[in-house]
Amino acid sequence: MTTQQLVNEIRKKKSFLCIGLDVDLTKIPQHLLKEEDPIFAFNKEIIDATHHLCVAYKPNTAFYEAYGLKGWKALEKTINYINERHPEIFTIADAKRGDIGNTSTMYAKAFFEDLAFDSVTVAPYMGKDSVEPFLAFDNKHTIMLALTSNQGAFDFQTLSVNKQELYKEVLQVSKSWKNSENLMYVVGATKAEYFTEIRKIIPNSFLLVPGVGAQGGNLQEVCKYGLSENIGLLINSSRGIIYASNKNDFAAAATKKAEELQSQMAEILN
Repeated sequence: MTTQQLVNEIRKKKSFLCIGLDVDLTKIPQHLLKEEDPIFAFNKEIIDATHHLCVAYKPNTAFYEAYGLKGWKALEKTINYINERHPEIFTIADAKRGDIGNTSTMYAKAFFEDLAFDSVTVAPYMGKDSVEPFLAFDNKHTIMLALTSNQGAFDFQTLSVNKQELYKEVLQVSKSWKNSENLMYVVGATKAEYFTEIRKIIPNSFLLVPGVGAQGGNLQEVCKYGLSENIGLLINSSRGIIYASNKNDFAAAATKKAEELQSQMAEILN
């Protein structure tokens, strides 16, 4: 999917909502555990209930890898279902990969070719030759960690390097990499005050923003400082939507929570 196609979908739906499909079998409704593939059964109902309200889905691969081969099969069925039924929706493999060049190429093939995701999250700690292999794929996007929403983010990301914070150095340097136009960045919603500085460095890049909802990030604050000319934001909510209920009405409850966010987004876009 191209960036323009994503922007078109955002304007069409009046939404820049991304829903995280982070399936924990201890949290899903008990009746689904009787299904042959409870993870996919849960995802299917969530997708059917929310696809008209969001522009992206983001499975965190750890929640699938934890269940071994069955979990990976459920991930494959989930991405195939989205691509077949809703090809207009942007898909993100939240895998946070990052390794030397030939390994990164194999990771990229796994997510871009085998599973046919539109994008994958990566960690930039190993630098240019660990990220550029992901950027080599046409109409695929690499979403690089920049400033995250966890408490440990301050251990390294805000330390001073070359007289500026490390996350700013990462943003600045990444712009020089080959095919950097295919880069997007992860910026946590709980750090809304940083968006002004981030936009000075990458004014038009798309930002994947976790932390709205269960982690306490404020949508209005993020949009105030983070919106760009082409919108440039994907606001992710996972637990706040998919676990709105753990009873038989879980899909309807997810719809309601997604509608609440989408309506706020529509108001902001208008």
